[in-house]
Amino acid sequence: MREFLLVFLVAAASTYLLTVVAREIALRTGAVAAPRERDVHAAPIPYLGGLAMLGGLVSAYLVARQLPFLSQSDELVLRDAGAVLVAGALICAVGVLDDIFDIDALTKLGGQVMAAGLLVYLGVQFYFLPNPGGGQFVLSPSESVLVTVVLVVGTINAVNMVDGLDGLASGVVGIGAAAYFLFCYQLSSINGVTLATTGALLSAALAGACVGFLCHNFHPARLFMGDSGSMLIGLVLSASALTLTGQFDGSEVSFGREGASPWWAVVLPVLLPVSLLIVPIADMMLAVVRRTRQGRSPFSPDKEHLHHRLLEIGHSQRRAVLIMWLWAGLIAFGSVLLSLYTGPVVWSCLGAATLLVVAATFLLPRVPTPTLKPVDPQVPGAVGKGL
Repeated sequence: MREFLLVFLVAAASTYLLTVVAREIALRTGAVAAPRERDVHAAPIPYLGGLAMLGGLVSAYLVARQLPFLSQSDELVLRDAGAVLVAGALICAVGVLDDIFDIDALTKLGGQVMAAGLLVYLGVQFYFLPNPGGGQFVLSPSESVLVTVVLVVGTINAVNMVDGLDGLASGVVGIGAAAYFLFCYQLSSINGVTLATTGALLSAALAGACVGFLCHNFHPARLFMGDSGSMLIGLVLSASALTLTGQFDGSEVSFGREGASPWWAVVLPVLLPVSLLIVPIADMMLAVVRRTRQGRSPFSPDKEHLHHRLLEIGHSQRRAVLIMWLWAGLIAFGSVLLSLYTGPVVWSCLGAATLLVVAATFLLPRVPTPTLKPVDPQVPGAVGKGL
């Protein structure tokens, strides 16, 4: 655990420091987000935060190679982590081009498929799915490629689409990465195998990179991650889940203890990568349905995402972001708990947490918009005050 904590801290510190460099590069190259009708920021903000996040991930990986426990683990751990970073560098480069030159959606999709294909080429892909009847269902090579590309590209676009408020995407992915680290760590502990896995290493580094970037990105943001960042962290999170099937034998792995329900133990781990991003994925699906019903392209932008709806009902930017973080944390950590444990205590805790999150979303007192009282011209020096 101490080495994973060090990986987290190195990624956070490196990203925090490199953000200053990324901001300067963005200003010199003109990669700046000018305010648009659908945006919520009023002043131009530099892009290219993904460069700092990539630097943080690489720094954490290089440190992990020198640590006594992680460096002496199975060779697949560091090899697969390096493969994910190579694919991450590719998708980050595509994002940098988009941040600077604003490339079209089809070209960007091609870059995403290329990055997913590179993961497959380097051996990071789905190898099996748990079978509810026992054992595992081994995917054929073509099925493995298809499932891998769909998962990676879908996650990339889900993160990219939720990146609409200061700190939203980095917070949601950071929470998802922390939840997935807990899952990998506990799964290894329950099965009595080595705690050093690629999923745990990558998710610890990713959580650290998101925390380090949040210091510059929480409202009011001084830097945006841009597509270079949103596509990078989406790829790393999805690839973290992919590495698990390459390092565990699904026919021998136990997903729960103390009488865990068999169907929860089988189904939830398979759906865990999706559940970690259920908030942005739901937002993406609603956006596609909404736009196609209006006769528009599903890639056409609008101002009707979930975070825009929260702003419309009276939440401030910071509160809207915090509420979406709460929903992401509830779903991500709830999925992890249900996939590993069962019992009335677990269900009671999840029920109480759900009620609190719902109350925070719909019942939390709104901050009224300040209005000015009329000024009495007969009173010298009188000024209007907010109600």
